[in-house]
Amino acid sequence: MILATRNAHKLREFERLLPGHAIEPLPADAPTPEETGDTYAANALIKARSAAQATKRPAFADDSGIEAEALDWAPGVRTARFAGEHATDEENLAKLERQAPAHSRLRYVCVIAYVTPDGEEHLFEGRCEGTRARQRSGERGFGYDPIFVPDEHPTATMADLRDDEKDAISHRGAAARAFAAFLGLRAD
Repeated sequence: MILATRNAHKLREFERLLPGHAIEPLPADAPTPEETGDTYAANALIKARSAAQATKRPAFADDSGIEAEALDWAPGVRTARFAGEHATDEENLAKLERQAPAHSRLRYVCVIAYVTPDGEEHLFEGRCEGTRARQRSGERGFGYDPIFVPDEHPTATMADLRDDEKDAISHRGAAARAFAAFLGLRAD
């Protein structure tokens, strides 16, 4: 399968989340479409459709984000651009720290889209609920992980958790498990 990204970090993460499945990154000559959707599903489908069409092979893509109850569940699909179009992870994190109070509810959401060259499409969603930490903690993870305290580990942030601990509860892990179950059914 083609993973509709050239991001090495994301490729390693999905290889870990989908053991036993051959995953290749998006070839250098394949286009990377703009994510213009209003939902995670729409953005994931845009990327997966483009990759399947360009490679003539099954492809999958994900779109994910963080949502804060204090911000009416924003930034959502604008997670990567929360502090501006070319904002860094640090700028996005700092803005969320300013706008969402400590201990307020947060959630991570991920949607994986799987598309075949003949147009078959499937979506898989995962969520991880939690709260905003009072202060940053942890050296692992990226993005908003240093302030996201998952309900399953109320004394640690996502950035404090080992990969296996994070994978077991994360939004991407949940979506990947649903996707892996689907792929297992197809192989039978």
